[in-house]
Amino acid sequence: MATKAIRYPKNTILDINEHGLRYLEKRGQDGAAGMQHPFVMFDWGDTIMKDQPTLKTPMYQWPVIETIEYAEEVLRAIHNPWTIIMATGAAQSNEAEIRLALHRVNLNEYFDRIFCFKNTGLQKPSEDFYRYILDNLKAEPSDVLMIGDNFENDILAANRVGISGIWLNQKNAEDRIGKQYQTIHSLRELLGLLAVA
Repeated sequence: MATKAIRYPKNTILDINEHGLRYLEKRGQDGAAGMQHPFVMFDWGDTIMKDQPTLKTPMYQWPVIETIEYAEEVLRAIHNPWTIIMATGAAQSNEAEIRLALHRVNLNEYFDRIFCFKNTGLQKPSEDFYRYILDNLKAEPSDVLMIGDNFENDILAANRVGISGIWLNQKNAEDRIGKQYQTIHSLRELLGLLAVA
């Protein structure tokens, strides 16, 4: 599906429907336009940083840590005006340890909030995990866009609570497009969807 890049206007939020990415005006509780809460939420392993399932220690202790291609470029480009969230099901690391791992590859500064098993007590693909994040952010599902490499845990689970998703499929050419999700094959494609110059 071809998507037309539209420059991101102020006071809007993101949503995905059957026609792809579109921009919607966000109104405050009083009905007045101009209240803005756009959250872009990323999975961690194999979405931002390469996972090594054979290693059972927290990532910050690994001898070598690698980012996913274009991760820094994309995070740097969208960090302002979007609020960047990490939502990970990783059970080995607490928030401080995740930040240490991010710091090792110069990505920590881009993440405004981090939600993980150790600070929520919840794991993916639990709907409660995503509801907890929405409650904590005081956000509506339509305020949040989820990006992840695991279609079930990151995308469909988020969809079940109303959060739209973008599946990062770097393994093959398969595209999945639905009412609440679409596919990219490289993080760099996200810049086009978000219309970042």
